[in-house]
Amino acid sequence: MNAKNAAVYIGGFAVIALLCVVALAYGAGNGSEFGGADDGAEGVIGEYDPDYEPWYSGIFGDYELPGETESMLFALQAAIGAVIIGYFIGHYTIKKE
Repeated sequence: MNAKNAAVYIGGFAVIALLCVVALAYGAGNGSEFGGADDGAEGVIGEYDPDYEPWYSGIFGDYELPGETESMLFALQAAIGAVIIGYFIGHYTIKKE
């Protein structure tokens, strides 16, 4: 890697870090919480149709998973996605050379 590529990578990481810091500072300053899309969708559906009942149940039925288990499943999903993306980036990088 030459100096020009290193500067581009360092600049890109700096921009990403700055965006993360600004997003966290802006969210904390407004007293807002980081919620998932499920929570937002539930609120909107409740506004339009308060009597709505889901037509399906989850894999575990009505049983609510503990927060640690939900976090673990989310992290596992992210790790699998990262491995798949990393494989294809590596495959095409090697193939190009």
